[in-house]
Amino acid sequence: MEEPDRQRRARVRRYRFAAGREALAVRVPEVPDSQYGTYVWPCAVVLAQYLWARRESLPGKRVLEVGAGVSLPGVLAAKCGAEVTLSDSEELPRCLQSCRRSCLLNGLSHVPVLGLTWGRVSPELLSLPPVDIILGSDIFFDPKDFEDILTTVYFLLEKNPHAQFWTTYQVRSADWSIEAFLYKWKLRSIPIPLHSFGADKEHLASSSLPGRHTIEMMIISLAQADST
Repeated sequence: MEEPDRQRRARVRRYRFAAGREALAVRVPEVPDSQYGTYVWPCAVVLAQYLWARRESLPGKRVLEVGAGVSLPGVLAAKCGAEVTLSDSEELPRCLQSCRRSCLLNGLSHVPVLGLTWGRVSPELLSLPPVDIILGSDIFFDPKDFEDILTTVYFLLEKNPHAQFWTTYQVRSADWSIEAFLYKWKLRSIPIPLHSFGADKEHLASSSLPGRHTIEMMIISLAQADST
C-alpha cells in the first residue's frame, strides 16, 4: 500500500504484518535511486517476517541492523519492543537519511542511526553498546564486499560471543558463496527454512514482495559459541 510523500519524489509504502487478531504496520519511505538502500528489497520483507514470527522474544533484546537502508526489519523489531540501533555506510548519506526518515514515519525518533562502513574499524564501531542480534537483509549483494561484511560481523560477534547474525540473501549466482569466509573467520551458519516462519510465499505483509525471487535465510554465530 502506498501513500504520497512530496519530499525527494518519495513514496511511503505500508507493510502490514498479521497473525490472527494481532497486526502491526510499518511505513517506510522509498525513493527511486541508484543507491540500493533507498527502497525495500525482497530480502527485507522476508527478514521482517522472521522477526514478526519471533516477536514475543524481541522485547528488551539489543538489536543492530547493518546496511539498513529504509530499515524495514529494524523498524519492525523496534515496534515489537527491541532496543534497536540502525546503521548504514558512513559513505552513503542518502541511506542514512532513509534510516532516519523511517524512524520518524514510525514514531521512533529515539532510535540511534550510525554510520558504519563494512571492513572499517571506526570509533562508532568500537563504541557500540552490547548487542544480542545483528540484522542484515540482502547485504551479500556484491562478492567484492563479502569479506568486509564478515570481517565486521566477526568483530561484533567476538565482542558479543552469544549474539547471532540473522541474515537473508537473494540467490543470484550459484558461483557466489561465503563458505570460505565463514571458515576463515571461524563462523558457523544454520539455514532457516522459509516455510518455518510463513515466508515461503510470493506475497508477504500486504505487498507484492518477495515475488518469485529465490530468498534464503541463515543465522551466523561464532563457531565455538553456545546456542542462544
